[in-house]
Amino acid sequence: MYKNIIIVLLLLMGINQVKSQDVGQIVIGTKHSLKSNILNEDREYWISLPDSYNDKVSSHKRYPVLIVLDGNTHFKSISGIVNYMSSDRYGSRTIPEMIVVAIQNVDRRRDYTPDKVITVRENNTGGGDRFLSFLEEELLPELDQKFRTESYRILFGHSLGGLLATHAYMKENTLFNSFIAVDPSFGTWDSETMDKKLDSLTERSFERFIYIATANWGKRNIRNRDRHVRLYESLNSRCKGELPAKLEYFENEDHSSVPIIAFHNGISAIFEGYGISYRDVKDKEQLTRHFQTLSERLSWDFQPPEYLVNRLGYRMLQSGNDKDKSNALEFFILNAENYPESSNSYDSLGEAYETLGNTQKAIENYKKSLELNAGNEHARMKIKQLSKSE
Repeated sequence: MYKNIIIVLLLLMGINQVKSQDVGQIVIGTKHSLKSNILNEDREYWISLPDSYNDKVSSHKRYPVLIVLDGNTHFKSISGIVNYMSSDRYGSRTIPEMIVVAIQNVDRRRDYTPDKVITVRENNTGGGDRFLSFLEEELLPELDQKFRTESYRILFGHSLGGLLATHAYMKENTLFNSFIAVDPSFGTWDSETMDKKLDSLTERSFERFIYIATANWGKRNIRNRDRHVRLYESLNSRCKGELPAKLEYFENEDHSSVPIIAFHNGISAIFEGYGISYRDVKDKEQLTRHFQTLSERLSWDFQPPEYLVNRLGYRMLQSGNDKDKSNALEFFILNAENYPESSNSYDSLGEAYETLGNTQKAIENYKKSLELNAGNEHARMKIKQLSKSE
């Protein structure tokens, strides 16, 4: 009997050992800290990198930056949404991959209020511009130094964070290009204050995109919506062309439930058209015009994504139609022009030339691919193989 008990105990210990070996961590980000001279304090921020960031074939890529206010609250959810909407594994890719940076709070009332709020008791509101200076003069330069960032930056804020995002949008000079202001707290922006801010607007603001979400506040809803609508309509009337903005009301969401759905809709509004399907592209000219329109709306040069152009090229290259095969070459050349540091773009271009019977051009592009990525065994093998056949 005792022998049987010992055997059972040993088996259980073995099972527990196996289980403990199977336990691991799912890492969605890393913690960082920056000593701010502007704020005179240490500020912590959390980073979530795109899926492709550490892939060797993507080492040439740079990524837009999404700054998330109230980062301790929104980091996990927003990182997940960005990952899902931009990742290859889900086949979604309606937005570009981006680096998510979540700022941890120290004193949000101080940092997110651009104007001093007069109250009976003394308060420390009105530090919004100092906080924006910290973001633009200290944090963004550090991010640019540490990570492969693109200079296209998006600022997301909810409530008081939405107030600060709107304030930053209305400033003449800012390093941010797009803004998502979710149910911004305009409680201190009475008609007179808002008019002063609107009167100080310059054309620079209309080169940026702003998405404003407004939630249902029940009995107080009219006052809340009116302020948001008034701002949006005033911006629209002052913009000479089409206003690059969107206002959306969420009847079934309140102030606390709206951030997640509003972020999804806001980031989708900014990058509307980015996720065009390869099935909807007829030729290179149509694709180029499509992304020119997107770039003009966002006042930034967004090239057709490398993966999309590659897929279009291979679809035509594998076609039984000789005209399609010839047109495929245009797509591969476009990728090599837009992404000259990509080993894969030249590898694919080499394959296109090889299929079309141009051995010399195929070898030339395989060599370029190998120069950019010495570990590209496919290119190495092709060079050796094609050189023998010449």
